[in-house]
Amino acid sequence: MSGRPVKRSLTLKGHRTSVSLEDEFWQAFRDIAKEKNSAINALAAEIDVSRDPEVGLASAIRVFVLNWYRP
Repeated sequence: MSGRPVKRSLTLKGHRTSVSLEDEFWQAFRDIAKEKNSAINALAAEIDVSRDPEVGLASAIRVFVLNWYRP
C-alpha cells in the first residue's frame, strides 16, 4: 500500500475532470461499478450529483466506497 493518491481522469457531464484517489480506493471504486453493472464514469456522475457542493468529488467517492463496504 503506497498511500499516495493517484490522479486519473473521469468524464462527467461531457467534460474531463481529474480525481486523485489512493490505488486501493480506485480498485474498490472499479469493483463497485462492475458489481452494479455500471461504467465508472456513470457511477462517478451519480456521486457527483448527489454530493454536497462543498464536498470534493474525491472525498465523496471515498465516503461512497466506505459506505458500500461498511456492514
